[in-house]
Amino acid sequence: MAPIGSLRSGLLIALSTVLLSVVSTGGSSGARGAAFLQEAPGGHGAIPTDPLPPSNPGQKALSLELKAKGALFYGAWWCPACHKQKELFGEAGSTTLPYVECDKTEAGRQRCKAAEIKAYPTWVMKDKSRLVGVQSLEELKTWLDSPGSN
Repeated sequence: MAPIGSLRSGLLIALSTVLLSVVSTGGSSGARGAAFLQEAPGGHGAIPTDPLPPSNPGQKALSLELKAKGALFYGAWWCPACHKQKELFGEAGSTTLPYVECDKTEAGRQRCKAAEIKAYPTWVMKDKSRLVGVQSLEELKTWLDSPGSN
């Protein structure tokens, strides 16, 4: 049986090959159609590639506040729900999110395993309180303001 790392590399090569053939043959129609050309590892659906929308000042401020208060956002590069979570913060706001990538490197996988991450996205506060799934900006603000989160 092949090591998991070899299987993952093989899967990524195969997905890249499929993507290149679809793009080169014009297999996509319209701007939105091009957003989901690859399948995520493990049958998790399409890999999101849509560009993030611009951020407003409130989105950027919340991203920085989450970081300042010790929250961590655990996700995976191929996760459509994680992309949706980032979309809620916009492009600039998502770049300052306290994000932990769980599936690009062995170090990231180990960090997420140690944090007992079972689903993406998962938000963890330094007091160990958690939110699982895509959270609205309002839900995240409430979580930050709750007594156990500071």
